[in-house]
Amino acid sequence: MKVEYLHTMVRVKDLDASIAFYKMLGLVERRRTDHEGGRFTLVFLCPPDQADGRADVELTYNWDGDEGLPSDGRHFGHLAYRVENIYEMCQSLMDAGVVINRPPRDGHMAFVRSPDNISIELLQMGDSLPAQEPWASMENTGHW
Repeated sequence: MKVEYLHTMVRVKDLDASIAFYKMLGLVERRRTDHEGGRFTLVFLCPPDQADGRADVELTYNWDGDEGLPSDGRHFGHLAYRVENIYEMCQSLMDAGVVINRPPRDGHMAFVRSPDNISIELLQMGDSLPAQEPWASMENTGHW
């Protein structure tokens, strides 16, 4: 089954200071989205010669703050991979004993955790798949 690395996400307390730091490393801002409903901003940075997104770091800034930062280990958010068929991937993982923490109810996104408790985001390649059971009605398990 085809899988494609997408990005690594880190939470930041001061978006401007963090962007300035990553720019000192030579990264450039590739994309920025503000999410009014969730009250957060995502900023994707990458090396200038990899502006196709294959080496992104995603900075996640929560508008209302994140008081646990920097001491609670929540800086590192997740690894993200695009998969050929999110339902088949999740079924394969579940059959192997992996807990699907956030099922792909929308046919687009799921979260699992590695044996070392690293959060892994799985995203459907292309358009979202039509909703289907058991995923559509499956509840979240644990945290992701």
